[in-house]
Amino acid sequence: MNHTPRTGADNERWFHPFAPKGGSWAVEITDAVEGWQHTSLRVAVLEPGARVAHTLSGEEAIVVPLTGGTTVTVDGSEHVLTGRTSVFAGPSDTLYAPAGSDLEIANRGVSTARIALCGARVEDPTGGGREVVVVPAAQVPVELRGAGSCSREVRGFGMPDTLPGAEQILACEVITPAGGWSSYPPHKHDTDRPGQESELEEIYYFETQSVGDAGAGRAPLTRGADREDGRQPVGYQQVYGAEGRDIDVLVEVATGDTVLVPHGWHGPAMAAPDADLYYLNVMAGPGPERAWLICDDPAHGQIRASWTGEGQ
Repeated sequence: MNHTPRTGADNERWFHPFAPKGGSWAVEITDAVEGWQHTSLRVAVLEPGARVAHTLSGEEAIVVPLTGGTTVTVDGSEHVLTGRTSVFAGPSDTLYAPAGSDLEIANRGVSTARIALCGARVEDPTGGGREVVVVPAAQVPVELRGAGSCSREVRGFGMPDTLPGAEQILACEVITPAGGWSSYPPHKHDTDRPGQESELEEIYYFETQSVGDAGAGRAPLTRGADREDGRQPVGYQQVYGAEGRDIDVLVEVATGDTVLVPHGWHGPAMAAPDADLYYLNVMAGPGPERAWLICDDPAHGQIRASWTGEGQ
């Protein structure tokens, strides 16, 4: 059997380690990245009393509290999101805002808040009459998928069943317990095949938590250790080529890092034996159908047959 070694040759292009450059956003992935067209991700770190403003020019968005809560003002109307203590504590309430909206995201709490703004490029820059939607945490579907070492928890706050009124954006969260694999079997969604596969680019935003460090998600957003012994909890992510389109990403990831998947097989996302792994996925593409349809790598897809009775 032929096997192509993974060397991480494209890490520099598609892996964005956390490295804030100042300004409103500690993390900012937009179409300013060469070859990136349909999705965006911004993460603000807000001290008590701080706020950040943003206009959705040609994109719709979902506000996702990662740590803490926030008050989101959309075109003058206030919406309070309670949030959570950590991404590992459970799902959060979220807010969808259509294209053309003026947003202000404020921290009116007493501790530092970390807030994500997930975006997707849309055809109608005016929002097409779509309305603001708040999805309460209790209404976020939480699924257990896979089995054994491939078990993971998926929170579908921005998928079509939960957020049917959006135009393009697809978004969810995944928790992989320490030592587990998710995004497995490796799969892709880079070719428009109606009813079989969607053409979607995808952002992975990561956070990690050392086993036993409940509440580690409240730590400052820095690419450094969350423990006094200086150890950094990490995970790993792989992306590789399919159907003649080369890509080779193999990276160690930690809190604040992002991996971009423009095309190709992606997976597994691997949690180290001593660290839980969280990732936020943001997806969108050029097609008119807003659907997450995937194709498994046939070299690995047979594992799904062993998950009979479990979520896929």
